[in-house]
Amino acid sequence: MGGEVTWPKRRSYRCWAVLRVAAALVLAAGHGQAVEIVAHRGASHDAPENTLPAVRLGWEQGADAVEIDIHQTRDGRIVAIHDSGTERVTGRPGEVAEMDFAELRQLDAGAWKGERFRGTRVPDLSEVLATVPPGKRLVVEIKCSSAVLEELERVVDQSGKRGQVMLIAFDWETIQSAKRRMPDLPAYWLYGFSSGEADRYSVNRPEDLLVRVRSAGLDGLDVRHNGPWVAELAALLRAEGKQLYVYTVNSGDQARQLVEQGVHGLTTDRPAFLRNAIAAH
Repeated sequence: MGGEVTWPKRRSYRCWAVLRVAAALVLAAGHGQAVEIVAHRGASHDAPENTLPAVRLGWEQGADAVEIDIHQTRDGRIVAIHDSGTERVTGRPGEVAEMDFAELRQLDAGAWKGERFRGTRVPDLSEVLATVPPGKRLVVEIKCSSAVLEELERVVDQSGKRGQVMLIAFDWETIQSAKRRMPDLPAYWLYGFSSGEADRYSVNRPEDLLVRVRSAGLDGLDVRHNGPWVAELAALLRAEGKQLYVYTVNSGDQARQLVEQGVHGLTTDRPAFLRNAIAAH
């Protein structure tokens, strides 16, 4: 974020640098398109995560896509919230899966972020889908079990925006099941490079991840920004017509490095800042 050298009197250097990043932007995404910017839980640096204000701000800040997390209430409603519990973002203890939607709606999910967000409610998925503009995408991270998939497909279809939805999940069985049920929806496996994941899924090299993507017919991976093999994974996936997204990137320096490594998309809490940071150098 800081500590970058500027070259106000060396226009030739600056022109070369701009061209180099522009070329990297094209290479990163393939097919001549710039790297995608995904607003993490909405524009969550500036508004309360996974709420309608954060989602709308993500669109206002020019994000190509907005990512939200979903859980399912006791009465079957799909809601945008990261944790299985409510205490962190509402100050009130409770488990989403043990609450009816009406009960969950009584909680304040915005006051923790500032007085101007007081009274903000946990939205359901249909409300979030209604905000998605033409040409943009909603990235749905499935945080609950695959039992949600039937209702998820119903809500997505009812919205009329099936072609604008992308699915992600950390749980391998869940993302496989999601892709089998909705093969037309882009689906990406989230991988954080933890030792626990490596042991559980027998991942010792980038090719091990590629084998899993192939076996499930997935569209690519979504990996932690500071993990190993990012450049290798980007190249391997691109060679097979698949894509690599990276989360959660809030540093301009790091974003530029990842673009040069060939990633397709960057998930960030600060979509406008990150796009400007990439374009400015």
